[in-house]
Amino acid sequence: MFARLGRGVVRHPWWTILAWIVVAAGLIAFAPELKSSSDQEDFLPSKYESIQAGKLAATAFPSADQKTSPAMIVVKRKDGGKLTPADQKKVAGVAAALQAKKIPGVTKVAATPAAKDGSIQLIAAPLPNDYTDTKAMDTAKDAIKKLRTESTAQLRGSPLTFGVTGDMASTVDNEKSDQQTMALIGIATIALIIVLLGIIFRSPLASILPIIVVLAVSMVSNAVTAMVGNAFGLNFDKGFDMIVMIVLYGIGTDYILFLLFRYRERLRLGEDKKTAMINSVERVGEAIASAAGAVIVAFLVLLLASFKAFGGLGPQLAIAVGVMLVTSLTLVPAVVSLLGQVVFWPSKAWKKEPKPGLWVKLGNAVGRRPLVAAVSSGLVLIALATATLGFKADYDFSASAPQNTESAKAMNDLKNSFPAGTLTPTEVYVKADRPLTAAELAPYGQRLTKAPGVGDVQPPLFSQDKTVAKYNVVLKDNPNSSTSISLVKGPLRDFVHQGAPAGAKVLVGGQTAVFADINTINNRDLSVILPVAVLLIGVILALLLRAVVAPIYLVGAVLLGFAATLGATVTVFQGIEGKPGLMFQLPIILYLFVLAIGTDYNILMIARLREEAREGHDPRRGTALGIQHAGPTVAAAGVILAGTFGVLMISPQSMLAQIGFGVAIGILLSAFVMSAFFVPAITALLGHKAWWPGHGDAPKAQPPKPEALEDDRFATSGRPS
Repeated sequence: MFARLGRGVVRHPWWTILAWIVVAAGLIAFAPELKSSSDQEDFLPSKYESIQAGKLAATAFPSADQKTSPAMIVVKRKDGGKLTPADQKKVAGVAAALQAKKIPGVTKVAATPAAKDGSIQLIAAPLPNDYTDTKAMDTAKDAIKKLRTESTAQLRGSPLTFGVTGDMASTVDNEKSDQQTMALIGIATIALIIVLLGIIFRSPLASILPIIVVLAVSMVSNAVTAMVGNAFGLNFDKGFDMIVMIVLYGIGTDYILFLLFRYRERLRLGEDKKTAMINSVERVGEAIASAAGAVIVAFLVLLLASFKAFGGLGPQLAIAVGVMLVTSLTLVPAVVSLLGQVVFWPSKAWKKEPKPGLWVKLGNAVGRRPLVAAVSSGLVLIALATATLGFKADYDFSASAPQNTESAKAMNDLKNSFPAGTLTPTEVYVKADRPLTAAELAPYGQRLTKAPGVGDVQPPLFSQDKTVAKYNVVLKDNPNSSTSISLVKGPLRDFVHQGAPAGAKVLVGGQTAVFADINTINNRDLSVILPVAVLLIGVILALLLRAVVAPIYLVGAVLLGFAATLGATVTVFQGIEGKPGLMFQLPIILYLFVLAIGTDYNILMIARLREEAREGHDPRRGTALGIQHAGPTVAAAGVILAGTFGVLMISPQSMLAQIGFGVAIGILLSAFVMSAFFVPAITALLGHKAWWPGHGDAPKAQPPKPEALEDDRFATSGRPS
């Protein structure tokens, strides 16, 4: 199949390029807008209590905009002293003046009583907070800027100073920083790929080819993603957009790298540029397609996730990899076949076979002592994996943002004087089939003040028909912390449910309750996604290798690599940096990437080991040769892909830094520990048994003539088939 594909593309390169451009242009032109959201509540199924509480609130309090969050103006004295009665009067006057300004998006401005310690006083201004409504978001951002401008004017000349905080204020403060960071990450990623490919090929054209291709593929994959999302009603989390782009750069560069390595080898044999590319596609096509298939399957398993942010991420990544696969086996071969040797200009190193070096020594060492290599590499992975026992989930997005902004500093002042949950109270709804009275609910309100972890309970608000009462319950701890989420998930919900008034139903909602339900759903998703993905990857490996034993230890190696990756990330961020936890999405993200990429590299290595066995080499000699020939390519691909993710560590946002470090270290472990030592060593120890029940390692029945054998030997020396 791949031979026919190679011949068709290379013999008709201009038609291939034209067809790709026409299809790409059509998809981009007719694709709908890619819709995405940052509101985690949008990704939860309706069966969860927090979502049911939100729907009840929307019905019971229709006049209140449920998609709001308060902007808090935190006022304090410049000298750090306690607020005087005159100061508090001034704060009340500022609130009245801001209300009179009728700032668009601000429905009400009100001053709260000063903190008990007298250090600060708050002015609350609810703002739209619907991330799916661009107009509402723009209005809210403008409102933050106007609140700051007007507050500055009102407090000029007074002994008071202020800072505006809250979700929207944080968004405004970090927006410019985020844009600059994303631009820097993009530039750094491109620069890294160009530099690394420049070192490998010593050619500017070979260095920039992947960049141009990936940019084109990203536009096409976004168009296809938008069409699929629109057709099937998928939700996409805009927080993952950078991850998708990094995946394209990394995997796209890897696939092009595989093709160029093999093309260079064929040119070294003296083949013309057309024949060399046809043979390259034939020999490397199966490896690229199998590797991409494993990656796509692993990503599509996310469709089984109940948390729809992952349900959208899976197809988004799978589509990107699928488009890259088609492009790497059609457009790229067509372009390179036209360029020929020019793609490696001005270097002439492609003409010479590289001298034996480090990988020859490593291959010989593993081949001589496979048991030592298997045990030592396995112990490294196990040692790192033990740290996963200390993993804690963190849902505090604000804590991952830079802490030197106005909103972050004002938030710290607020937390020092008020319960940490003041801005994001937990909502307790009491619903009955009859009108409720304040007197009837008084005992229940008193009970709520005694609930575990509660710092304050505000008086109830009643719906118009009095059948629903809403209590805002302020938690003592950070509402986004693991402590508060565990509290709401268990003890608090149990407490408020057990004491429900007679004939009434109680629902717990609010941001902390949403994250509590996300915690539950994440645990469920991981328990489903992990075994299903493992099973499907195992099936792909079994079909590729026509064996059962090898897929079992290959999948086992990848699972151990995942545990080691998560353990290393826990050690760095929770152990060394002292973070309270890691972002809650990280285990699934790491699992997918390590499983997919680890399998990718294992396929390339095991295919080479099988090839050496078919050449008639015994298991240990075949292992040495397999590492010698496939090791450099797996290493180069691993360094490039790890580097593209590692660039995320320059982000000031801890969330992106954790993803960058975790995926990068996972890829490096996959390339340099699993694929280079662990898997080859086990294969050498098992020998013929690794290929049971098939005969994938059986020597060729009719060896080619000496001239052809030499040709094939050189042809497979640079890349695994």
